[in-house]
Amino acid sequence: MTRILFLAFVSIILSGCTGNRAVLWHGPNSSPASIAAGNAAIVKPAQPAAVVPVFVATSREHSNDFSLPFNSKRSDHLNFARVDVGIPKAHVKGVVEKTGYKPDPAKHFAAVSMQNFDNGNVFVNQLNQALDQRGPKDQELLIFVHGYNNNFADSTFRAAQFTHDYGLKSVTVHYAWPSAASLGLYVYDRDSANFARDGLAELLKLAAKTKAKRILLVGHSMGSFVTMEALRTLSLNEEQRTLNRLTNVLLAAPDIDLNVFENQVKDVKPLPPMGVMVSRNDSALNISGRITGGHARVGDGTGIATLQKYGIAVLDASKVDGGDHSVFASSPTLMTLVSDGSLSFDTLKGEGQTSGQAMLADGTNVVADAASMVIYLPGRILTAAASGFQQ
Repeated sequence: MTRILFLAFVSIILSGCTGNRAVLWHGPNSSPASIAAGNAAIVKPAQPAAVVPVFVATSREHSNDFSLPFNSKRSDHLNFARVDVGIPKAHVKGVVEKTGYKPDPAKHFAAVSMQNFDNGNVFVNQLNQALDQRGPKDQELLIFVHGYNNNFADSTFRAAQFTHDYGLKSVTVHYAWPSAASLGLYVYDRDSANFARDGLAELLKLAAKTKAKRILLVGHSMGSFVTMEALRTLSLNEEQRTLNRLTNVLLAAPDIDLNVFENQVKDVKPLPPMGVMVSRNDSALNISGRITGGHARVGDGTGIATLQKYGIAVLDASKVDGGDHSVFASSPTLMTLVSDGSLSFDTLKGEGQTSGQAMLADGTNVVADAASMVIYLPGRILTAAASGFQQ
């Protein structure tokens, strides 16, 4: 009985990775024939408040159901698509309003349209067309890699929500790897994360061929493991050009064993500019650590000094809006810090200013409750700064 209760508790905690299951849409034009045609347009009785185009590369297999056009099975090749996601009028920032039955565009995230692409070359051309529609300063790709226990709709909606709520002008690209979307299949997802690394490496090579002036890569939870393994694969295959095209990498609440992460980092040459968001209040990672034998996870906040040693900036979100597993996408505080310019990738390089809601720390003299966000810069930057003050 104790074991059953513990497993039930684990399921409840880990469900923070997604919550209720989502579907893209159920409608009259969602037949297999319209999907096979490659362009399934959907007419809705109400219009969303905004539409976010999400370009998708996925190592999931195709299905014949538009409500979930890609399933949990592993594909031996990448599939490509664009999903235009409607943001509901009732949307609250930081929340993905979803339903597993029939989305109401006024209340729920829902697909407005979907288009499949035949191959990677077509995908690159489509990305370039989207980039051309941006101004010179906004020609960047944001590549999002989702975490454990997500179906295709869950993670696609999260990519759209993240883009919309942060006011990003990037072209959003979502790498959807074959998570089982089941609380009890954590091991399946871990195996799928290993499987998915080659697909993400292929996507990054395609992204490197686009006109993008900046390429930002964001991995969440178990998606951070996929991200690091893809970077390692590129490095071992001597794909330095692709690695050099990555402007920044952010790992949010990474569900990676700290020792494994160190080995991954050592193999990635060159290591792109990297930041890691951690939280000591992340219940999901605390449970993940117990499942994996008590080993520290990169995102649990216990390995900050180790991350600094490898030249990685650390954002400690323990005191930011509860510091839960999805704080990177749900936090009003973080949205404010980004919108007012006090938190950016330049900040993680030791440049720019921080606001009263964020403070820079050297890891040894942090005043409790002095700020919502504590930023630990890489050790090499802090050493250089200290030398400058002494001159």
